[in-house]
Amino acid sequence: MSRSIVRQSKFRHVFGQAAKAEQSYDDIRVSKVTWDSSFCAVNPKFVAIIVESSGGGSFLVLPLSKVGRVDKSYPMVVGHSGPVLDIDWCPHNDNILASGSEDCTAMVWQIPDHTPSRPISDPIVVLEGHSKRVGIVTWHPTARNILLTAGSDNLVIIWNVGTGEPLISMDDHPDLIYNVSWNRNGSLFCTTCKDRRLRVCDPRKREVVAERLAPHEGIRPMRAIFTREGNIFTTGFTRMSQRELGLWDPTNFEEPIALLELDTSNGVLLPFYDADTNMVYLCGKGDSSIRYFEITDESPYVHYLSTFSSKEPQRGMGFMPKRGVDVSKCEIARLYKLHERKCEPIMMTVPRKSDLFQDDLYPDTAGPDPAVEPEEWLDGKDEDPILVSLRDGYVPPKSRELKVSKKNLLDSRPTPRRSMSTIEGANLPPQLLEKLVEEIQSLRATVLDQEKRICDLENKLSQYTNGTV
Repeated sequence: MSRSIVRQSKFRHVFGQAAKAEQSYDDIRVSKVTWDSSFCAVNPKFVAIIVESSGGGSFLVLPLSKVGRVDKSYPMVVGHSGPVLDIDWCPHNDNILASGSEDCTAMVWQIPDHTPSRPISDPIVVLEGHSKRVGIVTWHPTARNILLTAGSDNLVIIWNVGTGEPLISMDDHPDLIYNVSWNRNGSLFCTTCKDRRLRVCDPRKREVVAERLAPHEGIRPMRAIFTREGNIFTTGFTRMSQRELGLWDPTNFEEPIALLELDTSNGVLLPFYDADTNMVYLCGKGDSSIRYFEITDESPYVHYLSTFSSKEPQRGMGFMPKRGVDVSKCEIARLYKLHERKCEPIMMTVPRKSDLFQDDLYPDTAGPDPAVEPEEWLDGKDEDPILVSLRDGYVPPKSRELKVSKKNLLDSRPTPRRSMSTIEGANLPPQLLEKLVEEIQSLRATVLDQEKRICDLENKLSQYTNGTV
């Protein structure tokens, strides 16, 4: 008598559960921009959501604890002159956020721990290098202050936001770039493009090191992400417009490791990958379900686990880093589902009877400390993320790190250097030139003193707000 063999996996029984109504964020007008971005970014401190706005682009940043109805007068981040298309939290500072917009710029913002009294309109740095809209912003996973942007001008630019200067520019894409994903140590990134090619790029060599034409035969948009082992997980469409997922070895693009047809639907599947569990969550725009899979080294390599279904379709989705999950409840992932007028947390949990810390569910995960400095990375140094234990839970750092980071970011902004070059080219008398330089240095010192004073006052205000004083 034959017996069916069930694959052993500790994630086979993972189930999703939506937060109670009072734990959601209500009365939010989610953006209606026709762009296949997730429209939401989340970290252990904040949730950020791109919203509808008139006369420019804005997004809303809420502390995770500020659940319930969001007041219409709540201060937003309003610096862009065109609709915001993508946002991404810095993995090394929970108060730093990058945004890309139709106004052809990317901006980096510092979000205070306390609720601001007025809209935030002054970014730390404005990154101007694209001639068309900036649709993708993504931080380097291990290097401090390194940000990648991609625009509709088909350019990929890598910036050092500590100086506001572009370090690398790549023009290898002949058409619109759909998405960009770094590998685990940030030595490579992969892209999908409207020309139906999947590319693997080495930014420091400024070259495409591998590419595959039509990993999915359909003409609709694809997505690609690197896995922990260095393979590439893709989502796309078949020639008959069926949604499809694939797993590829970038060193041998001839045949896929796995290729699996899913269903017939128009929504692009957005993949969210958890490197600690090797699980991937697929969220289709316009779908009302989240499918999740486990990637292993056993055939068929991509194993379907289950589906979380609800009644309302999703407009976007945010994915919490592992540092932000509740380990006491065996929560292994948390997604933030955008409805038309609200944001709803969805917890993915492994059922366990014990209340003790589950070592097998929570290996050490990527922490908030960068592994390399910008100059080291540019010189060719690669490091895996610095790992932290979740045994005692993760407590986000308070404003102390905020102050240091803000000072680092402001220390070497490019504007004064551009002003100096203008002065030098004006053929001024040496005495006047020396006087101007002294005055600029004096003003710069005054600005830094004022910034330090503002940080100190924000820290005090945050302490009063949090009840720690």
